Amino acid sequence: MSFRDEAIAANDAYARSFPRAERTAPPTRRVAVLACMDARLRPEEALGLALGEAHVIRNAGGRATGDAVRSLMLSSAVLGTREAVVIHHTDCGLLGATDEELRSIVSEATGEDASTVDFLAFEDADRTLAADVETIVSDPRLPFTEVTGFIFDVETGALREARSV
Repeated sequence: MSFRDEAIAANDAYARSFPRAERTAPPTRRVAVLACMDARLRPEEALGLALGEAHVIRNAGGRATGDAVRSLMLSSAVLGTREAVVIHHTDCGLLGATDEELRSIVSEATGEDASTVDFLAFEDADRTLAADVETIVSDPRLPFTEVTGFIFDVETGALREARSV
């Protein structure tokens, strides 16, 4: 059975048990979360959030890239979020890599040129997290009252607060 078939069956079961409740697009906890796409991290579970309580934006590294900032702008200005959380994690694939290495891997795997892609590899998770928090805090289009940065431990599931503004 392909993943597609498994996904359709799983969604059928999910939809049958999906709680019927009135929901609105604005998250009820008024929080937006920017987190890494790593499959070992489930931001909602790590933060104790239920369906409808937060916006969760994910990308490689949980980085405050242009597209993530675009989503955060809509979350705050249009849908009323007031706090932001940024989650990076231990054992990240971008940690210790270089953009050149990643470009080479992608080019070799696809046969296509990836020489202009900025993968945002980094050497220091705390420093990179602080920079992403600062990107959010310093952008006047993101009127969050609080921005908190966490490092998630993929071995224990624990969050370590690394930065709060």
